[in-house]
Amino acid sequence: MRTVELLCCPVLEETVRAAWARLAGAGLPSLARHGHPTNRPHLTLAAVEAFPPGAVDRLAGLVDAALPLPVRLERVTVLDGSAPLVWLVRPTAELTALHGAVWAALDGADGQRPWHAPGNWVPHLSLALRFRDHDRRRARAVVGGDRPEGRFVAARSYDGDTRTVRPVGGDFPAD
Repeated sequence: MRTVELLCCPVLEETVRAAWARLAGAGLPSLARHGHPTNRPHLTLAAVEAFPPGAVDRLAGLVDAALPLPVRLERVTVLDGSAPLVWLVRPTAELTALHGAVWAALDGADGQRPWHAPGNWVPHLSLALRFRDHDRRRARAVVGGDRPEGRFVAARSYDGDTRTVRPVGGDFPAD
C-alpha cells in the first residue's frame, strides 16, 4: 500500500500530539501509544496498492502548487461507530480541490480505497484506532472543544510494505 498524506505545521502537530497524550493519560486509546517512528499527525488523501507510472511527479507538482494550505479542525468524533477516533478537518474548497486532483493523478491505480474517493472521503486527523463509540463523550471532554487552526505544510507517502515514508514534493520535515 502507498498513501498520499499531508503533514501539519509544527504548532498544529504539537496540538494533536498533546491531545494524544491527554487521551493516553486518561486511560483511553490513543495514537500516543503507537511507537513506530513514522507515526505523526497527518491527513490521508489517498491510498493505493502502488503508484502508477508518472504519479510521483504528478503528485509532487500538485502538492508543491497547493501547499502551504490553511486548515481548521472541527469536532472530535468516532467514524463508523466503532473505529478511529478522529478530529475532523474542515473541507475547504482548496483542500477538496487538492484531494480531487490527487485522486485523479492516481486514476487507474490498483487497490484504490473507496473511502478516499471524492464524495466518500471524510477529511480527519486520527487520534486513536479501534475506539469505542460509547467513550466518545469522554474523549471529547479530554481533547477539549477547541477548533485549532494551522497549515498543512508538506506531503509524504507511506509504504506499507517497508513501513517507511518518502517525501512528496518540496520541503519535507523529518519524522
